[in-house]
Amino acid sequence: MKAFDLNADLGEGMPGDEALLEIVSSASIACGGHAGDEDTMRAALRAAKAHGVAVGAHPGFADRENFGRRRLILPPEELDEQVRGQVRRLVEIAEEEDVSVRYLKLHGALANMAAEEPAVAALCFASVTGLVPGLAVLAIDNSAQVEMAEALGYPVVREAYADRAYLPNGLLVPRSEPGAVLYDAEAIAERAVRLARAGELVAIDGSVIRTGSTSLCIHGDTAEAVSIALAVRQALQTEGIAIRAPY
Repeated sequence: MKAFDLNADLGEGMPGDEALLEIVSSASIACGGHAGDEDTMRAALRAAKAHGVAVGAHPGFADRENFGRRRLILPPEELDEQVRGQVRRLVEIAEEEDVSVRYLKLHGALANMAAEEPAVAALCFASVTGLVPGLAVLAIDNSAQVEMAEALGYPVVREAYADRAYLPNGLLVPRSEPGAVLYDAEAIAERAVRLARAGELVAIDGSVIRTGSTSLCIHGDTAEAVSIALAVRQALQTEGIAIRAPY
């Protein structure tokens, strides 16, 4: 049976985390940068463990006012410390809770910059070298993230976004542009099935993007997150596609 991963960004202070953990197979937990603190990290880790959901670290710019979605130009040593410090703290708490942190997924503006700029991706991924044996990178497909993670020797899981519109080049439509975020659960579920079955996404201009993604992200910070996740899971399972983490 073909399998697909559903991942959600959790521990960001949103009310739907518990419900999402009953639906998804992987949870990317905010590490105290763009959102979250030690209490929310611990709670998310415990909940993920209780539901048998794989855990990943989800670091971003330490810019809570903008939820990590404003592009920042930081000195390399500062960016290195932000990413490594956030991931290290989650790993420390996870060890106390007997939970394995299995992957790294960058958040927000940092993720988009790393998708476009190999130097940013390389710095972020190099910053966590040695923190967790066997750590994988959940990377935006068709991007510099994949290229640099593979070059640094990380296992790579290629990711697509269920609830975000795409540019023809395979990158995400900026959130500042109309139509960047999708909310129609039925349409998103149909999109997910096409992605899982045919390896295709339709860009905002109608062109078709080929993708090798095997993990699909559903953002946890929208009011529709739970209904979208449930619709996607049900649609994939109806097509005979198992929901399973790849870690």
